[in-house]
Amino acid sequence: MIPRYSRPEMVKIWSPEEKFRIWFEIEAHACDAQAALGVIPRENAEALWKAKDATFDVARIDEIEAVTRHDVIAFLTHLAEIVGHEEARFVHQGMTSSDVLDTAFNLQLVRASDILVRDLQELLEALKRRAHEHKMTLRIGRSHGIHAEPTTMGLTFARFYAEMTRNLERLKNARQEIATGAISGAVGTFANIDPAVEAHVCQRLGLAPEPISTQIIPRDRHAMFFATLGVIASSIENIAIEIRHMQRTEVLEAEEFFSEGQKGSSAMPHKRNPVLSENLTGLARLVRMSVIPAMENVALWHERDISHSSVERVIGPDTTITLDFALARLTGLIDRLVIYPDNMIANMNRFRGLIHSQRVLLALTQKGISREDAYRMVQRNAMKVWEEGKDFKAELQADPEVAAALSPAEIEEQFDPEHHTRHVERIFARVFDR
Repeated sequence: MIPRYSRPEMVKIWSPEEKFRIWFEIEAHACDAQAALGVIPRENAEALWKAKDATFDVARIDEIEAVTRHDVIAFLTHLAEIVGHEEARFVHQGMTSSDVLDTAFNLQLVRASDILVRDLQELLEALKRRAHEHKMTLRIGRSHGIHAEPTTMGLTFARFYAEMTRNLERLKNARQEIATGAISGAVGTFANIDPAVEAHVCQRLGLAPEPISTQIIPRDRHAMFFATLGVIASSIENIAIEIRHMQRTEVLEAEEFFSEGQKGSSAMPHKRNPVLSENLTGLARLVRMSVIPAMENVALWHERDISHSSVERVIGPDTTITLDFALARLTGLIDRLVIYPDNMIANMNRFRGLIHSQRVLLALTQKGISREDAYRMVQRNAMKVWEEGKDFKAELQADPEVAAALSPAEIEEQFDPEHHTRHVERIFARVFDR
């Protein structure tokens, strides 16, 4: 991923240096297990650990690979150069390249997951704080982009909190599912390596042995992992879209923090654009871009082909790095989002009480009027507000049919906005007190 959308901790996981360090650990732990079984001499296993503090020369490995056309062999050759060819004689005993590649890849995904879990937890804290801050801040709810009934800004933040809580659980499950390793040999039969080696390596790396592998770890695990990242990205976009809408000039119920010296346009000095939210929408697309290729990687020929390899070399780092950046950006955006309660009230009252139509409808049905007749009575007055700019309450009070069923005080009662916040505390308890 390009540096613009990258954070150092996640980038480090996918660096060549870190990858080769993990490969070394897999090989060294495997040699320890082989020595314990008496398959290789103990001194050879111990000699391998001389490379524990070594700096693997990425350029040298690339140079060897240019000849061998095989990345694992290039690494093993360089490892022998470090510890000695005789000492490295038993490295990779009974193993196949995928034992190293797949176990390392899954370990990288696990470590990336740990960062993403922390990112989500930090986002949840920001959403929770803003939800409680604006628990009773009234704003209009919208369906199809049209005014519906009042809600609160706190409920908006709370529903995003609940969504991201589900995503946190999904990510934890995806992390658990991907946390497997395989050291099972050429086609997964352990023909030339004892299953105890796999158990030892996985235990040392914090992984579970894959119950059954071929030459590779099954890719349905990876498909589920990247699908989960795709869902999280969609939730990020869900929040970003709401913020982008709220920042529209005609709405202006909230806006991204605009720092001193910031510029919104090279041509128009007045502009304050929702650039972070728009950026998050784009980053979400990049994360979701990995989902279909990951699913297509599930179907491989027989015990293995390498059609999945090129895909994973890209989507592993790019997707986790992008999502890490996006979650951190969203957290900062939520933390500093500027809220305009007065504009929310102004928007809510823009159509002169029209948003209380359902309350009037229900009040009429409580007076014995059929729902169809009540709907007709309310709608004809509502249309005057839409088409002529009339005041909804005044029109209802002047309507003989409505006035025959509801007194002026009863009509007035239906226009109390606090009616719509009476269950907010209960909703908050369901979201935050679990």
